[in-house]
Amino acid sequence: MTTTDTIHLEDLVQLPTYTKMPVALVRGEGCTVWDAEGTAYLDLYGGHCVTLLGHCPPTVVQAIQQQAAELLFYSNAVYSPVRAQAAQLLTQMAPDGLDHVFFCNSGTEANETALKLARSWTGKPGVIAMHAGFHGRTLGSLATTHNPKYRTPYAAVLPVTHFAPFGDLDAARALLAQHDDVGAIILEPIQSMAGVLEAPPSYFQGLRALCDAHGVALIFDEVQTGVGRTGTFSIADQLGMTPDLISLAKSLGSGVPVGAVLASDAIAATVQPGDQGSTFGGGMLAMAALHATLQTLLDDDLMPKAPVIFDQLSEAVAPHAVAVRGKGCLIGVELPIPAKPVRQALLDAGILTGSAAHPNVLRLMPPLTLPPEAVQQFADAFDAVMTAHLATA
Repeated sequence: MTTTDTIHLEDLVQLPTYTKMPVALVRGEGCTVWDAEGTAYLDLYGGHCVTLLGHCPPTVVQAIQQQAAELLFYSNAVYSPVRAQAAQLLTQMAPDGLDHVFFCNSGTEANETALKLARSWTGKPGVIAMHAGFHGRTLGSLATTHNPKYRTPYAAVLPVTHFAPFGDLDAARALLAQHDDVGAIILEPIQSMAGVLEAPPSYFQGLRALCDAHGVALIFDEVQTGVGRTGTFSIADQLGMTPDLISLAKSLGSGVPVGAVLASDAIAATVQPGDQGSTFGGGMLAMAALHATLQTLLDDDLMPKAPVIFDQLSEAVAPHAVAVRGKGCLIGVELPIPAKPVRQALLDAGILTGSAAHPNVLRLMPPLTLPPEAVQQFADAFDAVMTAHLATA
């Protein structure tokens, strides 16, 4: 099928819930993808922060092929060696104290599970989430997603959530004092879709203290920051504190759908059979991909490369950027002009990048395997695009 044929067919039969780039991709390797006509693109978007090892990493492909030939799937009604080994490796890489895992299929499922576990553990239904935060589009997660364009059509059926400004510890403290039914605080340690917004370590340490004082579960949504993308497996390792629950997805399976919730010993001790379930969560194919992804991170010592890539790309955009935010391979470049035409011009030049809710922010989510020549390719294209756009601004 040609790109034109593919676009026509998808637009004809798929619900129009996505605004898509006008490319039809058929192959990927490393940091490069190719469309139906054979045009190559440098991928700094990663299918929305997914391909942490690059496209089709050989170790993951081999693990998937081997598992597919042996047993594609069986549910959690039975035990599974590949699931057991994946769970063991994941909990070994997790922050100390988060020694238990629940497997599901996506980030929004992981967040819903974390919220449910927090409610069960604390016995309190209330939730505090953050302005500009994004946690998913299924109803439970949607209740904690701040953007009105997602929430408003479903407001009548959403659980009540109290919102605080991200980074404002006093606001969170005031909400806890006002609402004694709060059982969970959920937040992204870096608000990616909002424009890669950050807060200082003292804020997260303060939230940890507040949660301890009020008997509240602290949930880190690390669907984008986790699995080593920021330089450590969990960004909590850089913040000097540990949450009670961490949700993971996206990079966890190198493109195979898989989500997970890491839970503390105290929370795990309250869980009983039947409290939670997922038919496909922990399926053999997903577990093979997850285990191979994590093992490759360790074997190739990839996580320390994240801050190096951040510095390289920050230097590349510095002459034209108002600000560069984020950590490792999760980067927000604030521009002096709207990002949308810049993103389109980069696409025309053969480079895939991301946008954000902030209209002037270009998001870069490259793999940990990004080579220096790819950085230079982006640097040259970005400079040419920005020079041309600023000249006509």
